[in-house]
Amino acid sequence: MSNKPAIVLVHGFWGGAAHWSKVILELSRKGYTSIHAVEMPLTSLADDAERTRKMIAQQNGPVLLVGHSYGGVVITEAGDQPNVVGLVYIAAFAPDAGESPGGITQQHLPVAAHNLEPDSDGYLWLKADKFAESFCPDLTPEEGLVMAATQKAPLAKTFGDVITAAAWKEKPSWYQISSEDRMITPENQEKMSARLNARKVITLAASHASPISKAVEVAALIDEAATEAVKGQ
Repeated sequence: MSNKPAIVLVHGFWGGAAHWSKVILELSRKGYTSIHAVEMPLTSLADDAERTRKMIAQQNGPVLLVGHSYGGVVITEAGDQPNVVGLVYIAAFAPDAGESPGGITQQHLPVAAHNLEPDSDGYLWLKADKFAESFCPDLTPEEGLVMAATQKAPLAKTFGDVITAAAWKEKPSWYQISSEDRMITPENQEKMSARLNARKVITLAASHASPISKAVEVAALIDEAATEAVKGQ
């Protein structure tokens, strides 16, 4: 029987579960057999956290939660489940109770904030012709084109949804900063990671799309976190 925990990967705004594709392959090569990427509706924090809790509940044994971008908000809200052994933040929001992703963003406004536009249904899109330069300038133009066309827009009001309790105060955490991030400023990432009392913080010369551009390094951090988290049980 494997002593590796189940890995539950939680995507962010303007993407879906497929954003984890390269990380999934790297984790598989490291011997992980229970890897699950949640597909969230991005309709509210409550909806997204509930979807994630259901995925956690389906796992037999310990779970390591990994959140990218807004996924960090979700694992912070949903990570208090008893079988969750750790939280890994990948260029992610790590809010405290009472904080929202929108409020944190306003502290250090990213350059890409001007490339967002709402539609008539209340969804907030990253302009297709600005997607690559905003989200993933370190990927190929072809990859950027596909990501722009397949982006999953959140309801804009989700930016204002606040955390009720921060799971990182009770669970061990790890954090990866993207130093070239244009979606969540490196300054905000540094501030959030510093207050986590994280077991480890690494900085990668990457865009916001570090799970794709730096999949090897991201998977290595997840692997390290999983090993330490299980030992701590």
